[in-house]
Amino acid sequence: MMTQVFDTPEKLYRALPSMDLLLSMSALQPLLQHYGKSAFKLAVNQMLTAARSEIADNGCLPQWLADEGAVFEYLADQLQASHRHSLQPVWNLTGTLLHTNLGRSQQSQAAIDAVTSVMRYPTPLEFELQAGKRGHRDNCISELMQRLTGADGCCVVNNNAAAVLLMLSAVAAGKEVIVSRGELVEIGGAFRIPDIMRQAGCTLVEVGTTNRTHLRDYEAAITDNTGAIMKVHTSNYHISGFTASVDEASLGKLCRQHGIPLLSDLGSGALTDMRRFGLKAEPTPQAMLADGVDLVSFSGDKLLGGPQSGLIVGQQALIDRMQRHPLKRALRCDKLILAALEATLRHYLNPQTLDKQLPIMAKFARSQSQLQAEAQRLISALAPRFAPQYQLSSISCNTQVGSGSQPDTFLPSVALAFSATNGGSVLALERHFKGAARPVIGRIANEQLLLDLRGADDFDELLNELLSLGNAL
Repeated sequence: MMTQVFDTPEKLYRALPSMDLLLSMSALQPLLQHYGKSAFKLAVNQMLTAARSEIADNGCLPQWLADEGAVFEYLADQLQASHRHSLQPVWNLTGTLLHTNLGRSQQSQAAIDAVTSVMRYPTPLEFELQAGKRGHRDNCISELMQRLTGADGCCVVNNNAAAVLLMLSAVAAGKEVIVSRGELVEIGGAFRIPDIMRQAGCTLVEVGTTNRTHLRDYEAAITDNTGAIMKVHTSNYHISGFTASVDEASLGKLCRQHGIPLLSDLGSGALTDMRRFGLKAEPTPQAMLADGVDLVSFSGDKLLGGPQSGLIVGQQALIDRMQRHPLKRALRCDKLILAALEATLRHYLNPQTLDKQLPIMAKFARSQSQLQAEAQRLISALAPRFAPQYQLSSISCNTQVGSGSQPDTFLPSVALAFSATNGGSVLALERHFKGAARPVIGRIANEQLLLDLRGADDFDELLNELLSLGNAL
């Protein structure tokens, strides 16, 4: 396109193609038609601005103005980058499985299919087909939670913070709520129990001390204005040493004696025994209800393995009160979340296949020997592609659950380790990996870029991605 020799900057500037010329070029028409005139013109303006900067800085035209093919390739790259979806798929190989910044739980194929279906077709979201009348959007989830936990009913909102807010607002607004000082948690995003209490219109009554709270502390704090006692599962930290706390069964008996409800914020919300993976036992909603808790709230997108949501299970009278509360409409879930949540909960009806169906469970279940074998296979195929700038090895490491779940418990894992040699740079390699078609996100430790293989979705796909990145070095 530009083959002449120019001896002054003025001539270089004049040699730049005009917008009209580029709009009329037959070679660029596929881009114009695919992305539209507005986006095309914006990309051309940015291209010409970059070309002027090249002239000003280096006294020459950029290489991508050499011919029509080069211009097409440059514009195609710019347009593709500007139209890339912000929530693009990435590889989470950070060593944190439920990574809040990377979207937490991945959904099962059944959940993906369910969401696709309700996006495509009308669905009886609030319609009872057999009765031919209006229904409630939470009904299906409520029926499943009755089967899974033994609860009378269930209320579904958009996350567990919303669940706690609604629970307190509907049950204890204008009254006192008793909480142990050792359970006044703060989680990410500045969610603090005292702040939520104020927002819900409750008066927080702290009992006990940071490390020790006794049943007599709760009993002494009960007054005629007590609206509830609340237990908060400290899932994102652990207090050890000289400690004491009161179990739900004892508090449930106390609450029944005084005619006040017992509430529980479980946070991460496991519905299955996590000890089979080598993790610590997590309190479950079904156990809390069996111990006499009246309402239990928990997340759908953490250990449960579903979409972002908050669930409250418990006594039907209290569930009905929350369903009627004005906040419920503001906090309710749409059909996409409900479809994914329903599909996720149905996996729990068959415990024998649960660990294969739910992605987070499948990752928990991977054996160390399997991860070591995959690491060796990857190294054999990748080492020649990254040499001589980088040396590959496998190292033992620990994977954390993430999202405030089991912060002091780790699963043994294996990481693919990239060390810089012969002019390579670990920081440069990390940037290179993040620039992939599906960005590869690892972590840097001890001057190595580590890719924790427990987080890989498919090892063959990961191998192909890394081979492509090695070829592009």
